[in-house]
Amino acid sequence: MDETHKKILQRNRVNLVTDLDPSKLYDGLLEKGVFTQDMIDEIQRAGTRRDQARQLVRDLETRGSRAFPLFLECLQETGQESLAELLQNGAPAVTLQPATPTKIVRPIIQPLPFTPGGGQLRPGPGRIRRDSLQSYKMDASPCGHCLIINNMEFEPHSMLKNRKGSNIDCEKLERRFKTLNFVVEVKTNLRQKQIKHELLTLSKKDHSQYDCCVVIMLSHGTEVNHNRFPGAVYGVDGQYVPVQIITNYLNGQHCPSLQGKPKLFFIQACGGDERDMGFEVSPDEVEPSSGGMDDQTDAIPMSSSSDSLSMSDEPDARPSLPTPSDILVSYSTFPGYVSWRETQAGSWYVQTLDYILEENAATDDLVTMLMMVNNEVSQNSAKGLYKQMPGSFNFLRKLLYFQTQT
Repeated sequence: MDETHKKILQRNRVNLVTDLDPSKLYDGLLEKGVFTQDMIDEIQRAGTRRDQARQLVRDLETRGSRAFPLFLECLQETGQESLAELLQNGAPAVTLQPATPTKIVRPIIQPLPFTPGGGQLRPGPGRIRRDSLQSYKMDASPCGHCLIINNMEFEPHSMLKNRKGSNIDCEKLERRFKTLNFVVEVKTNLRQKQIKHELLTLSKKDHSQYDCCVVIMLSHGTEVNHNRFPGAVYGVDGQYVPVQIITNYLNGQHCPSLQGKPKLFFIQACGGDERDMGFEVSPDEVEPSSGGMDDQTDAIPMSSSSDSLSMSDEPDARPSLPTPSDILVSYSTFPGYVSWRETQAGSWYVQTLDYILEENAATDDLVTMLMMVNNEVSQNSAKGLYKQMPGSFNFLRKLLYFQTQT
């Protein structure tokens, strides 16, 4: 950080410690790359609000040249404009690159170009053959950890309904991933901070002897601002965690022992509150299937949030993979739409995922099986009217075949 900016922070330290609300800043500082998740966790462990504010300001002085102006942005975005104005007095002007737009964008995911040797794209003689793709190593025993967070009973003040049928989803997925040779741990009815704690605990484990890691979220959901992975899932206290932050805990930067290994996230929660009524097709295109009259959704109206994908301010050049590589996020519904759940049989998505894994895991790779799930779920109808379309954000670099019992 520039010495002038350091002196401004030091000169205003008393005001910052007295008035700063650090809890409002954490997501923004993480998203803008000012702090890493580990640094924020350390600040939160400092104690009281004043202690956290003091530690935050002290750590801020150790960050890069963009830290000060980005800190000012966070103050303005979180309603702490008076502190931002105080710090701006006497501060030299700093020009930042345009920030990532905060408006909600529903991305159209297109296949990424494939480069067998890494480095820059090279023109080839023809298209890449499927049989030339590599497969992830998936022969460790056990294969890896699988964390299932199942939120069914929500606190009254959250204004969220209980999720009847979610226990059925949880039991199916626990049984399925044990069959696929994962060490499965189930956590039930967690608040937002407890969700983050379990994810942090998972990221701190030594995964060096394993080949894969799986996180399954069963909860209410909503749509939030994002720059890579859309959506958020709710804790039972009515506070949500953006999917982007969920994935960050296990990315190559925050969980080194999972670098280069597949990290899979399955999200059974709404991506928003829109209901898909579908469109007409010829009878040959679809096999009709109807859900029950007691179908429920996991929808919560759209919210606004700062979500996070931390980036280094001034990274050193070194051989590396992109931060989100080897991550796949499978959603029960397309971003912005509701996800349907039958109170007696569980959600459409989990019912179908469990069945497809049972029938096809021995022969097909994961991405192919998720396409099968998409097709099957798309043929259901809730109350004879509403549709659902699962989808995934795929940053895997290789084919993934689960272990199966012979």
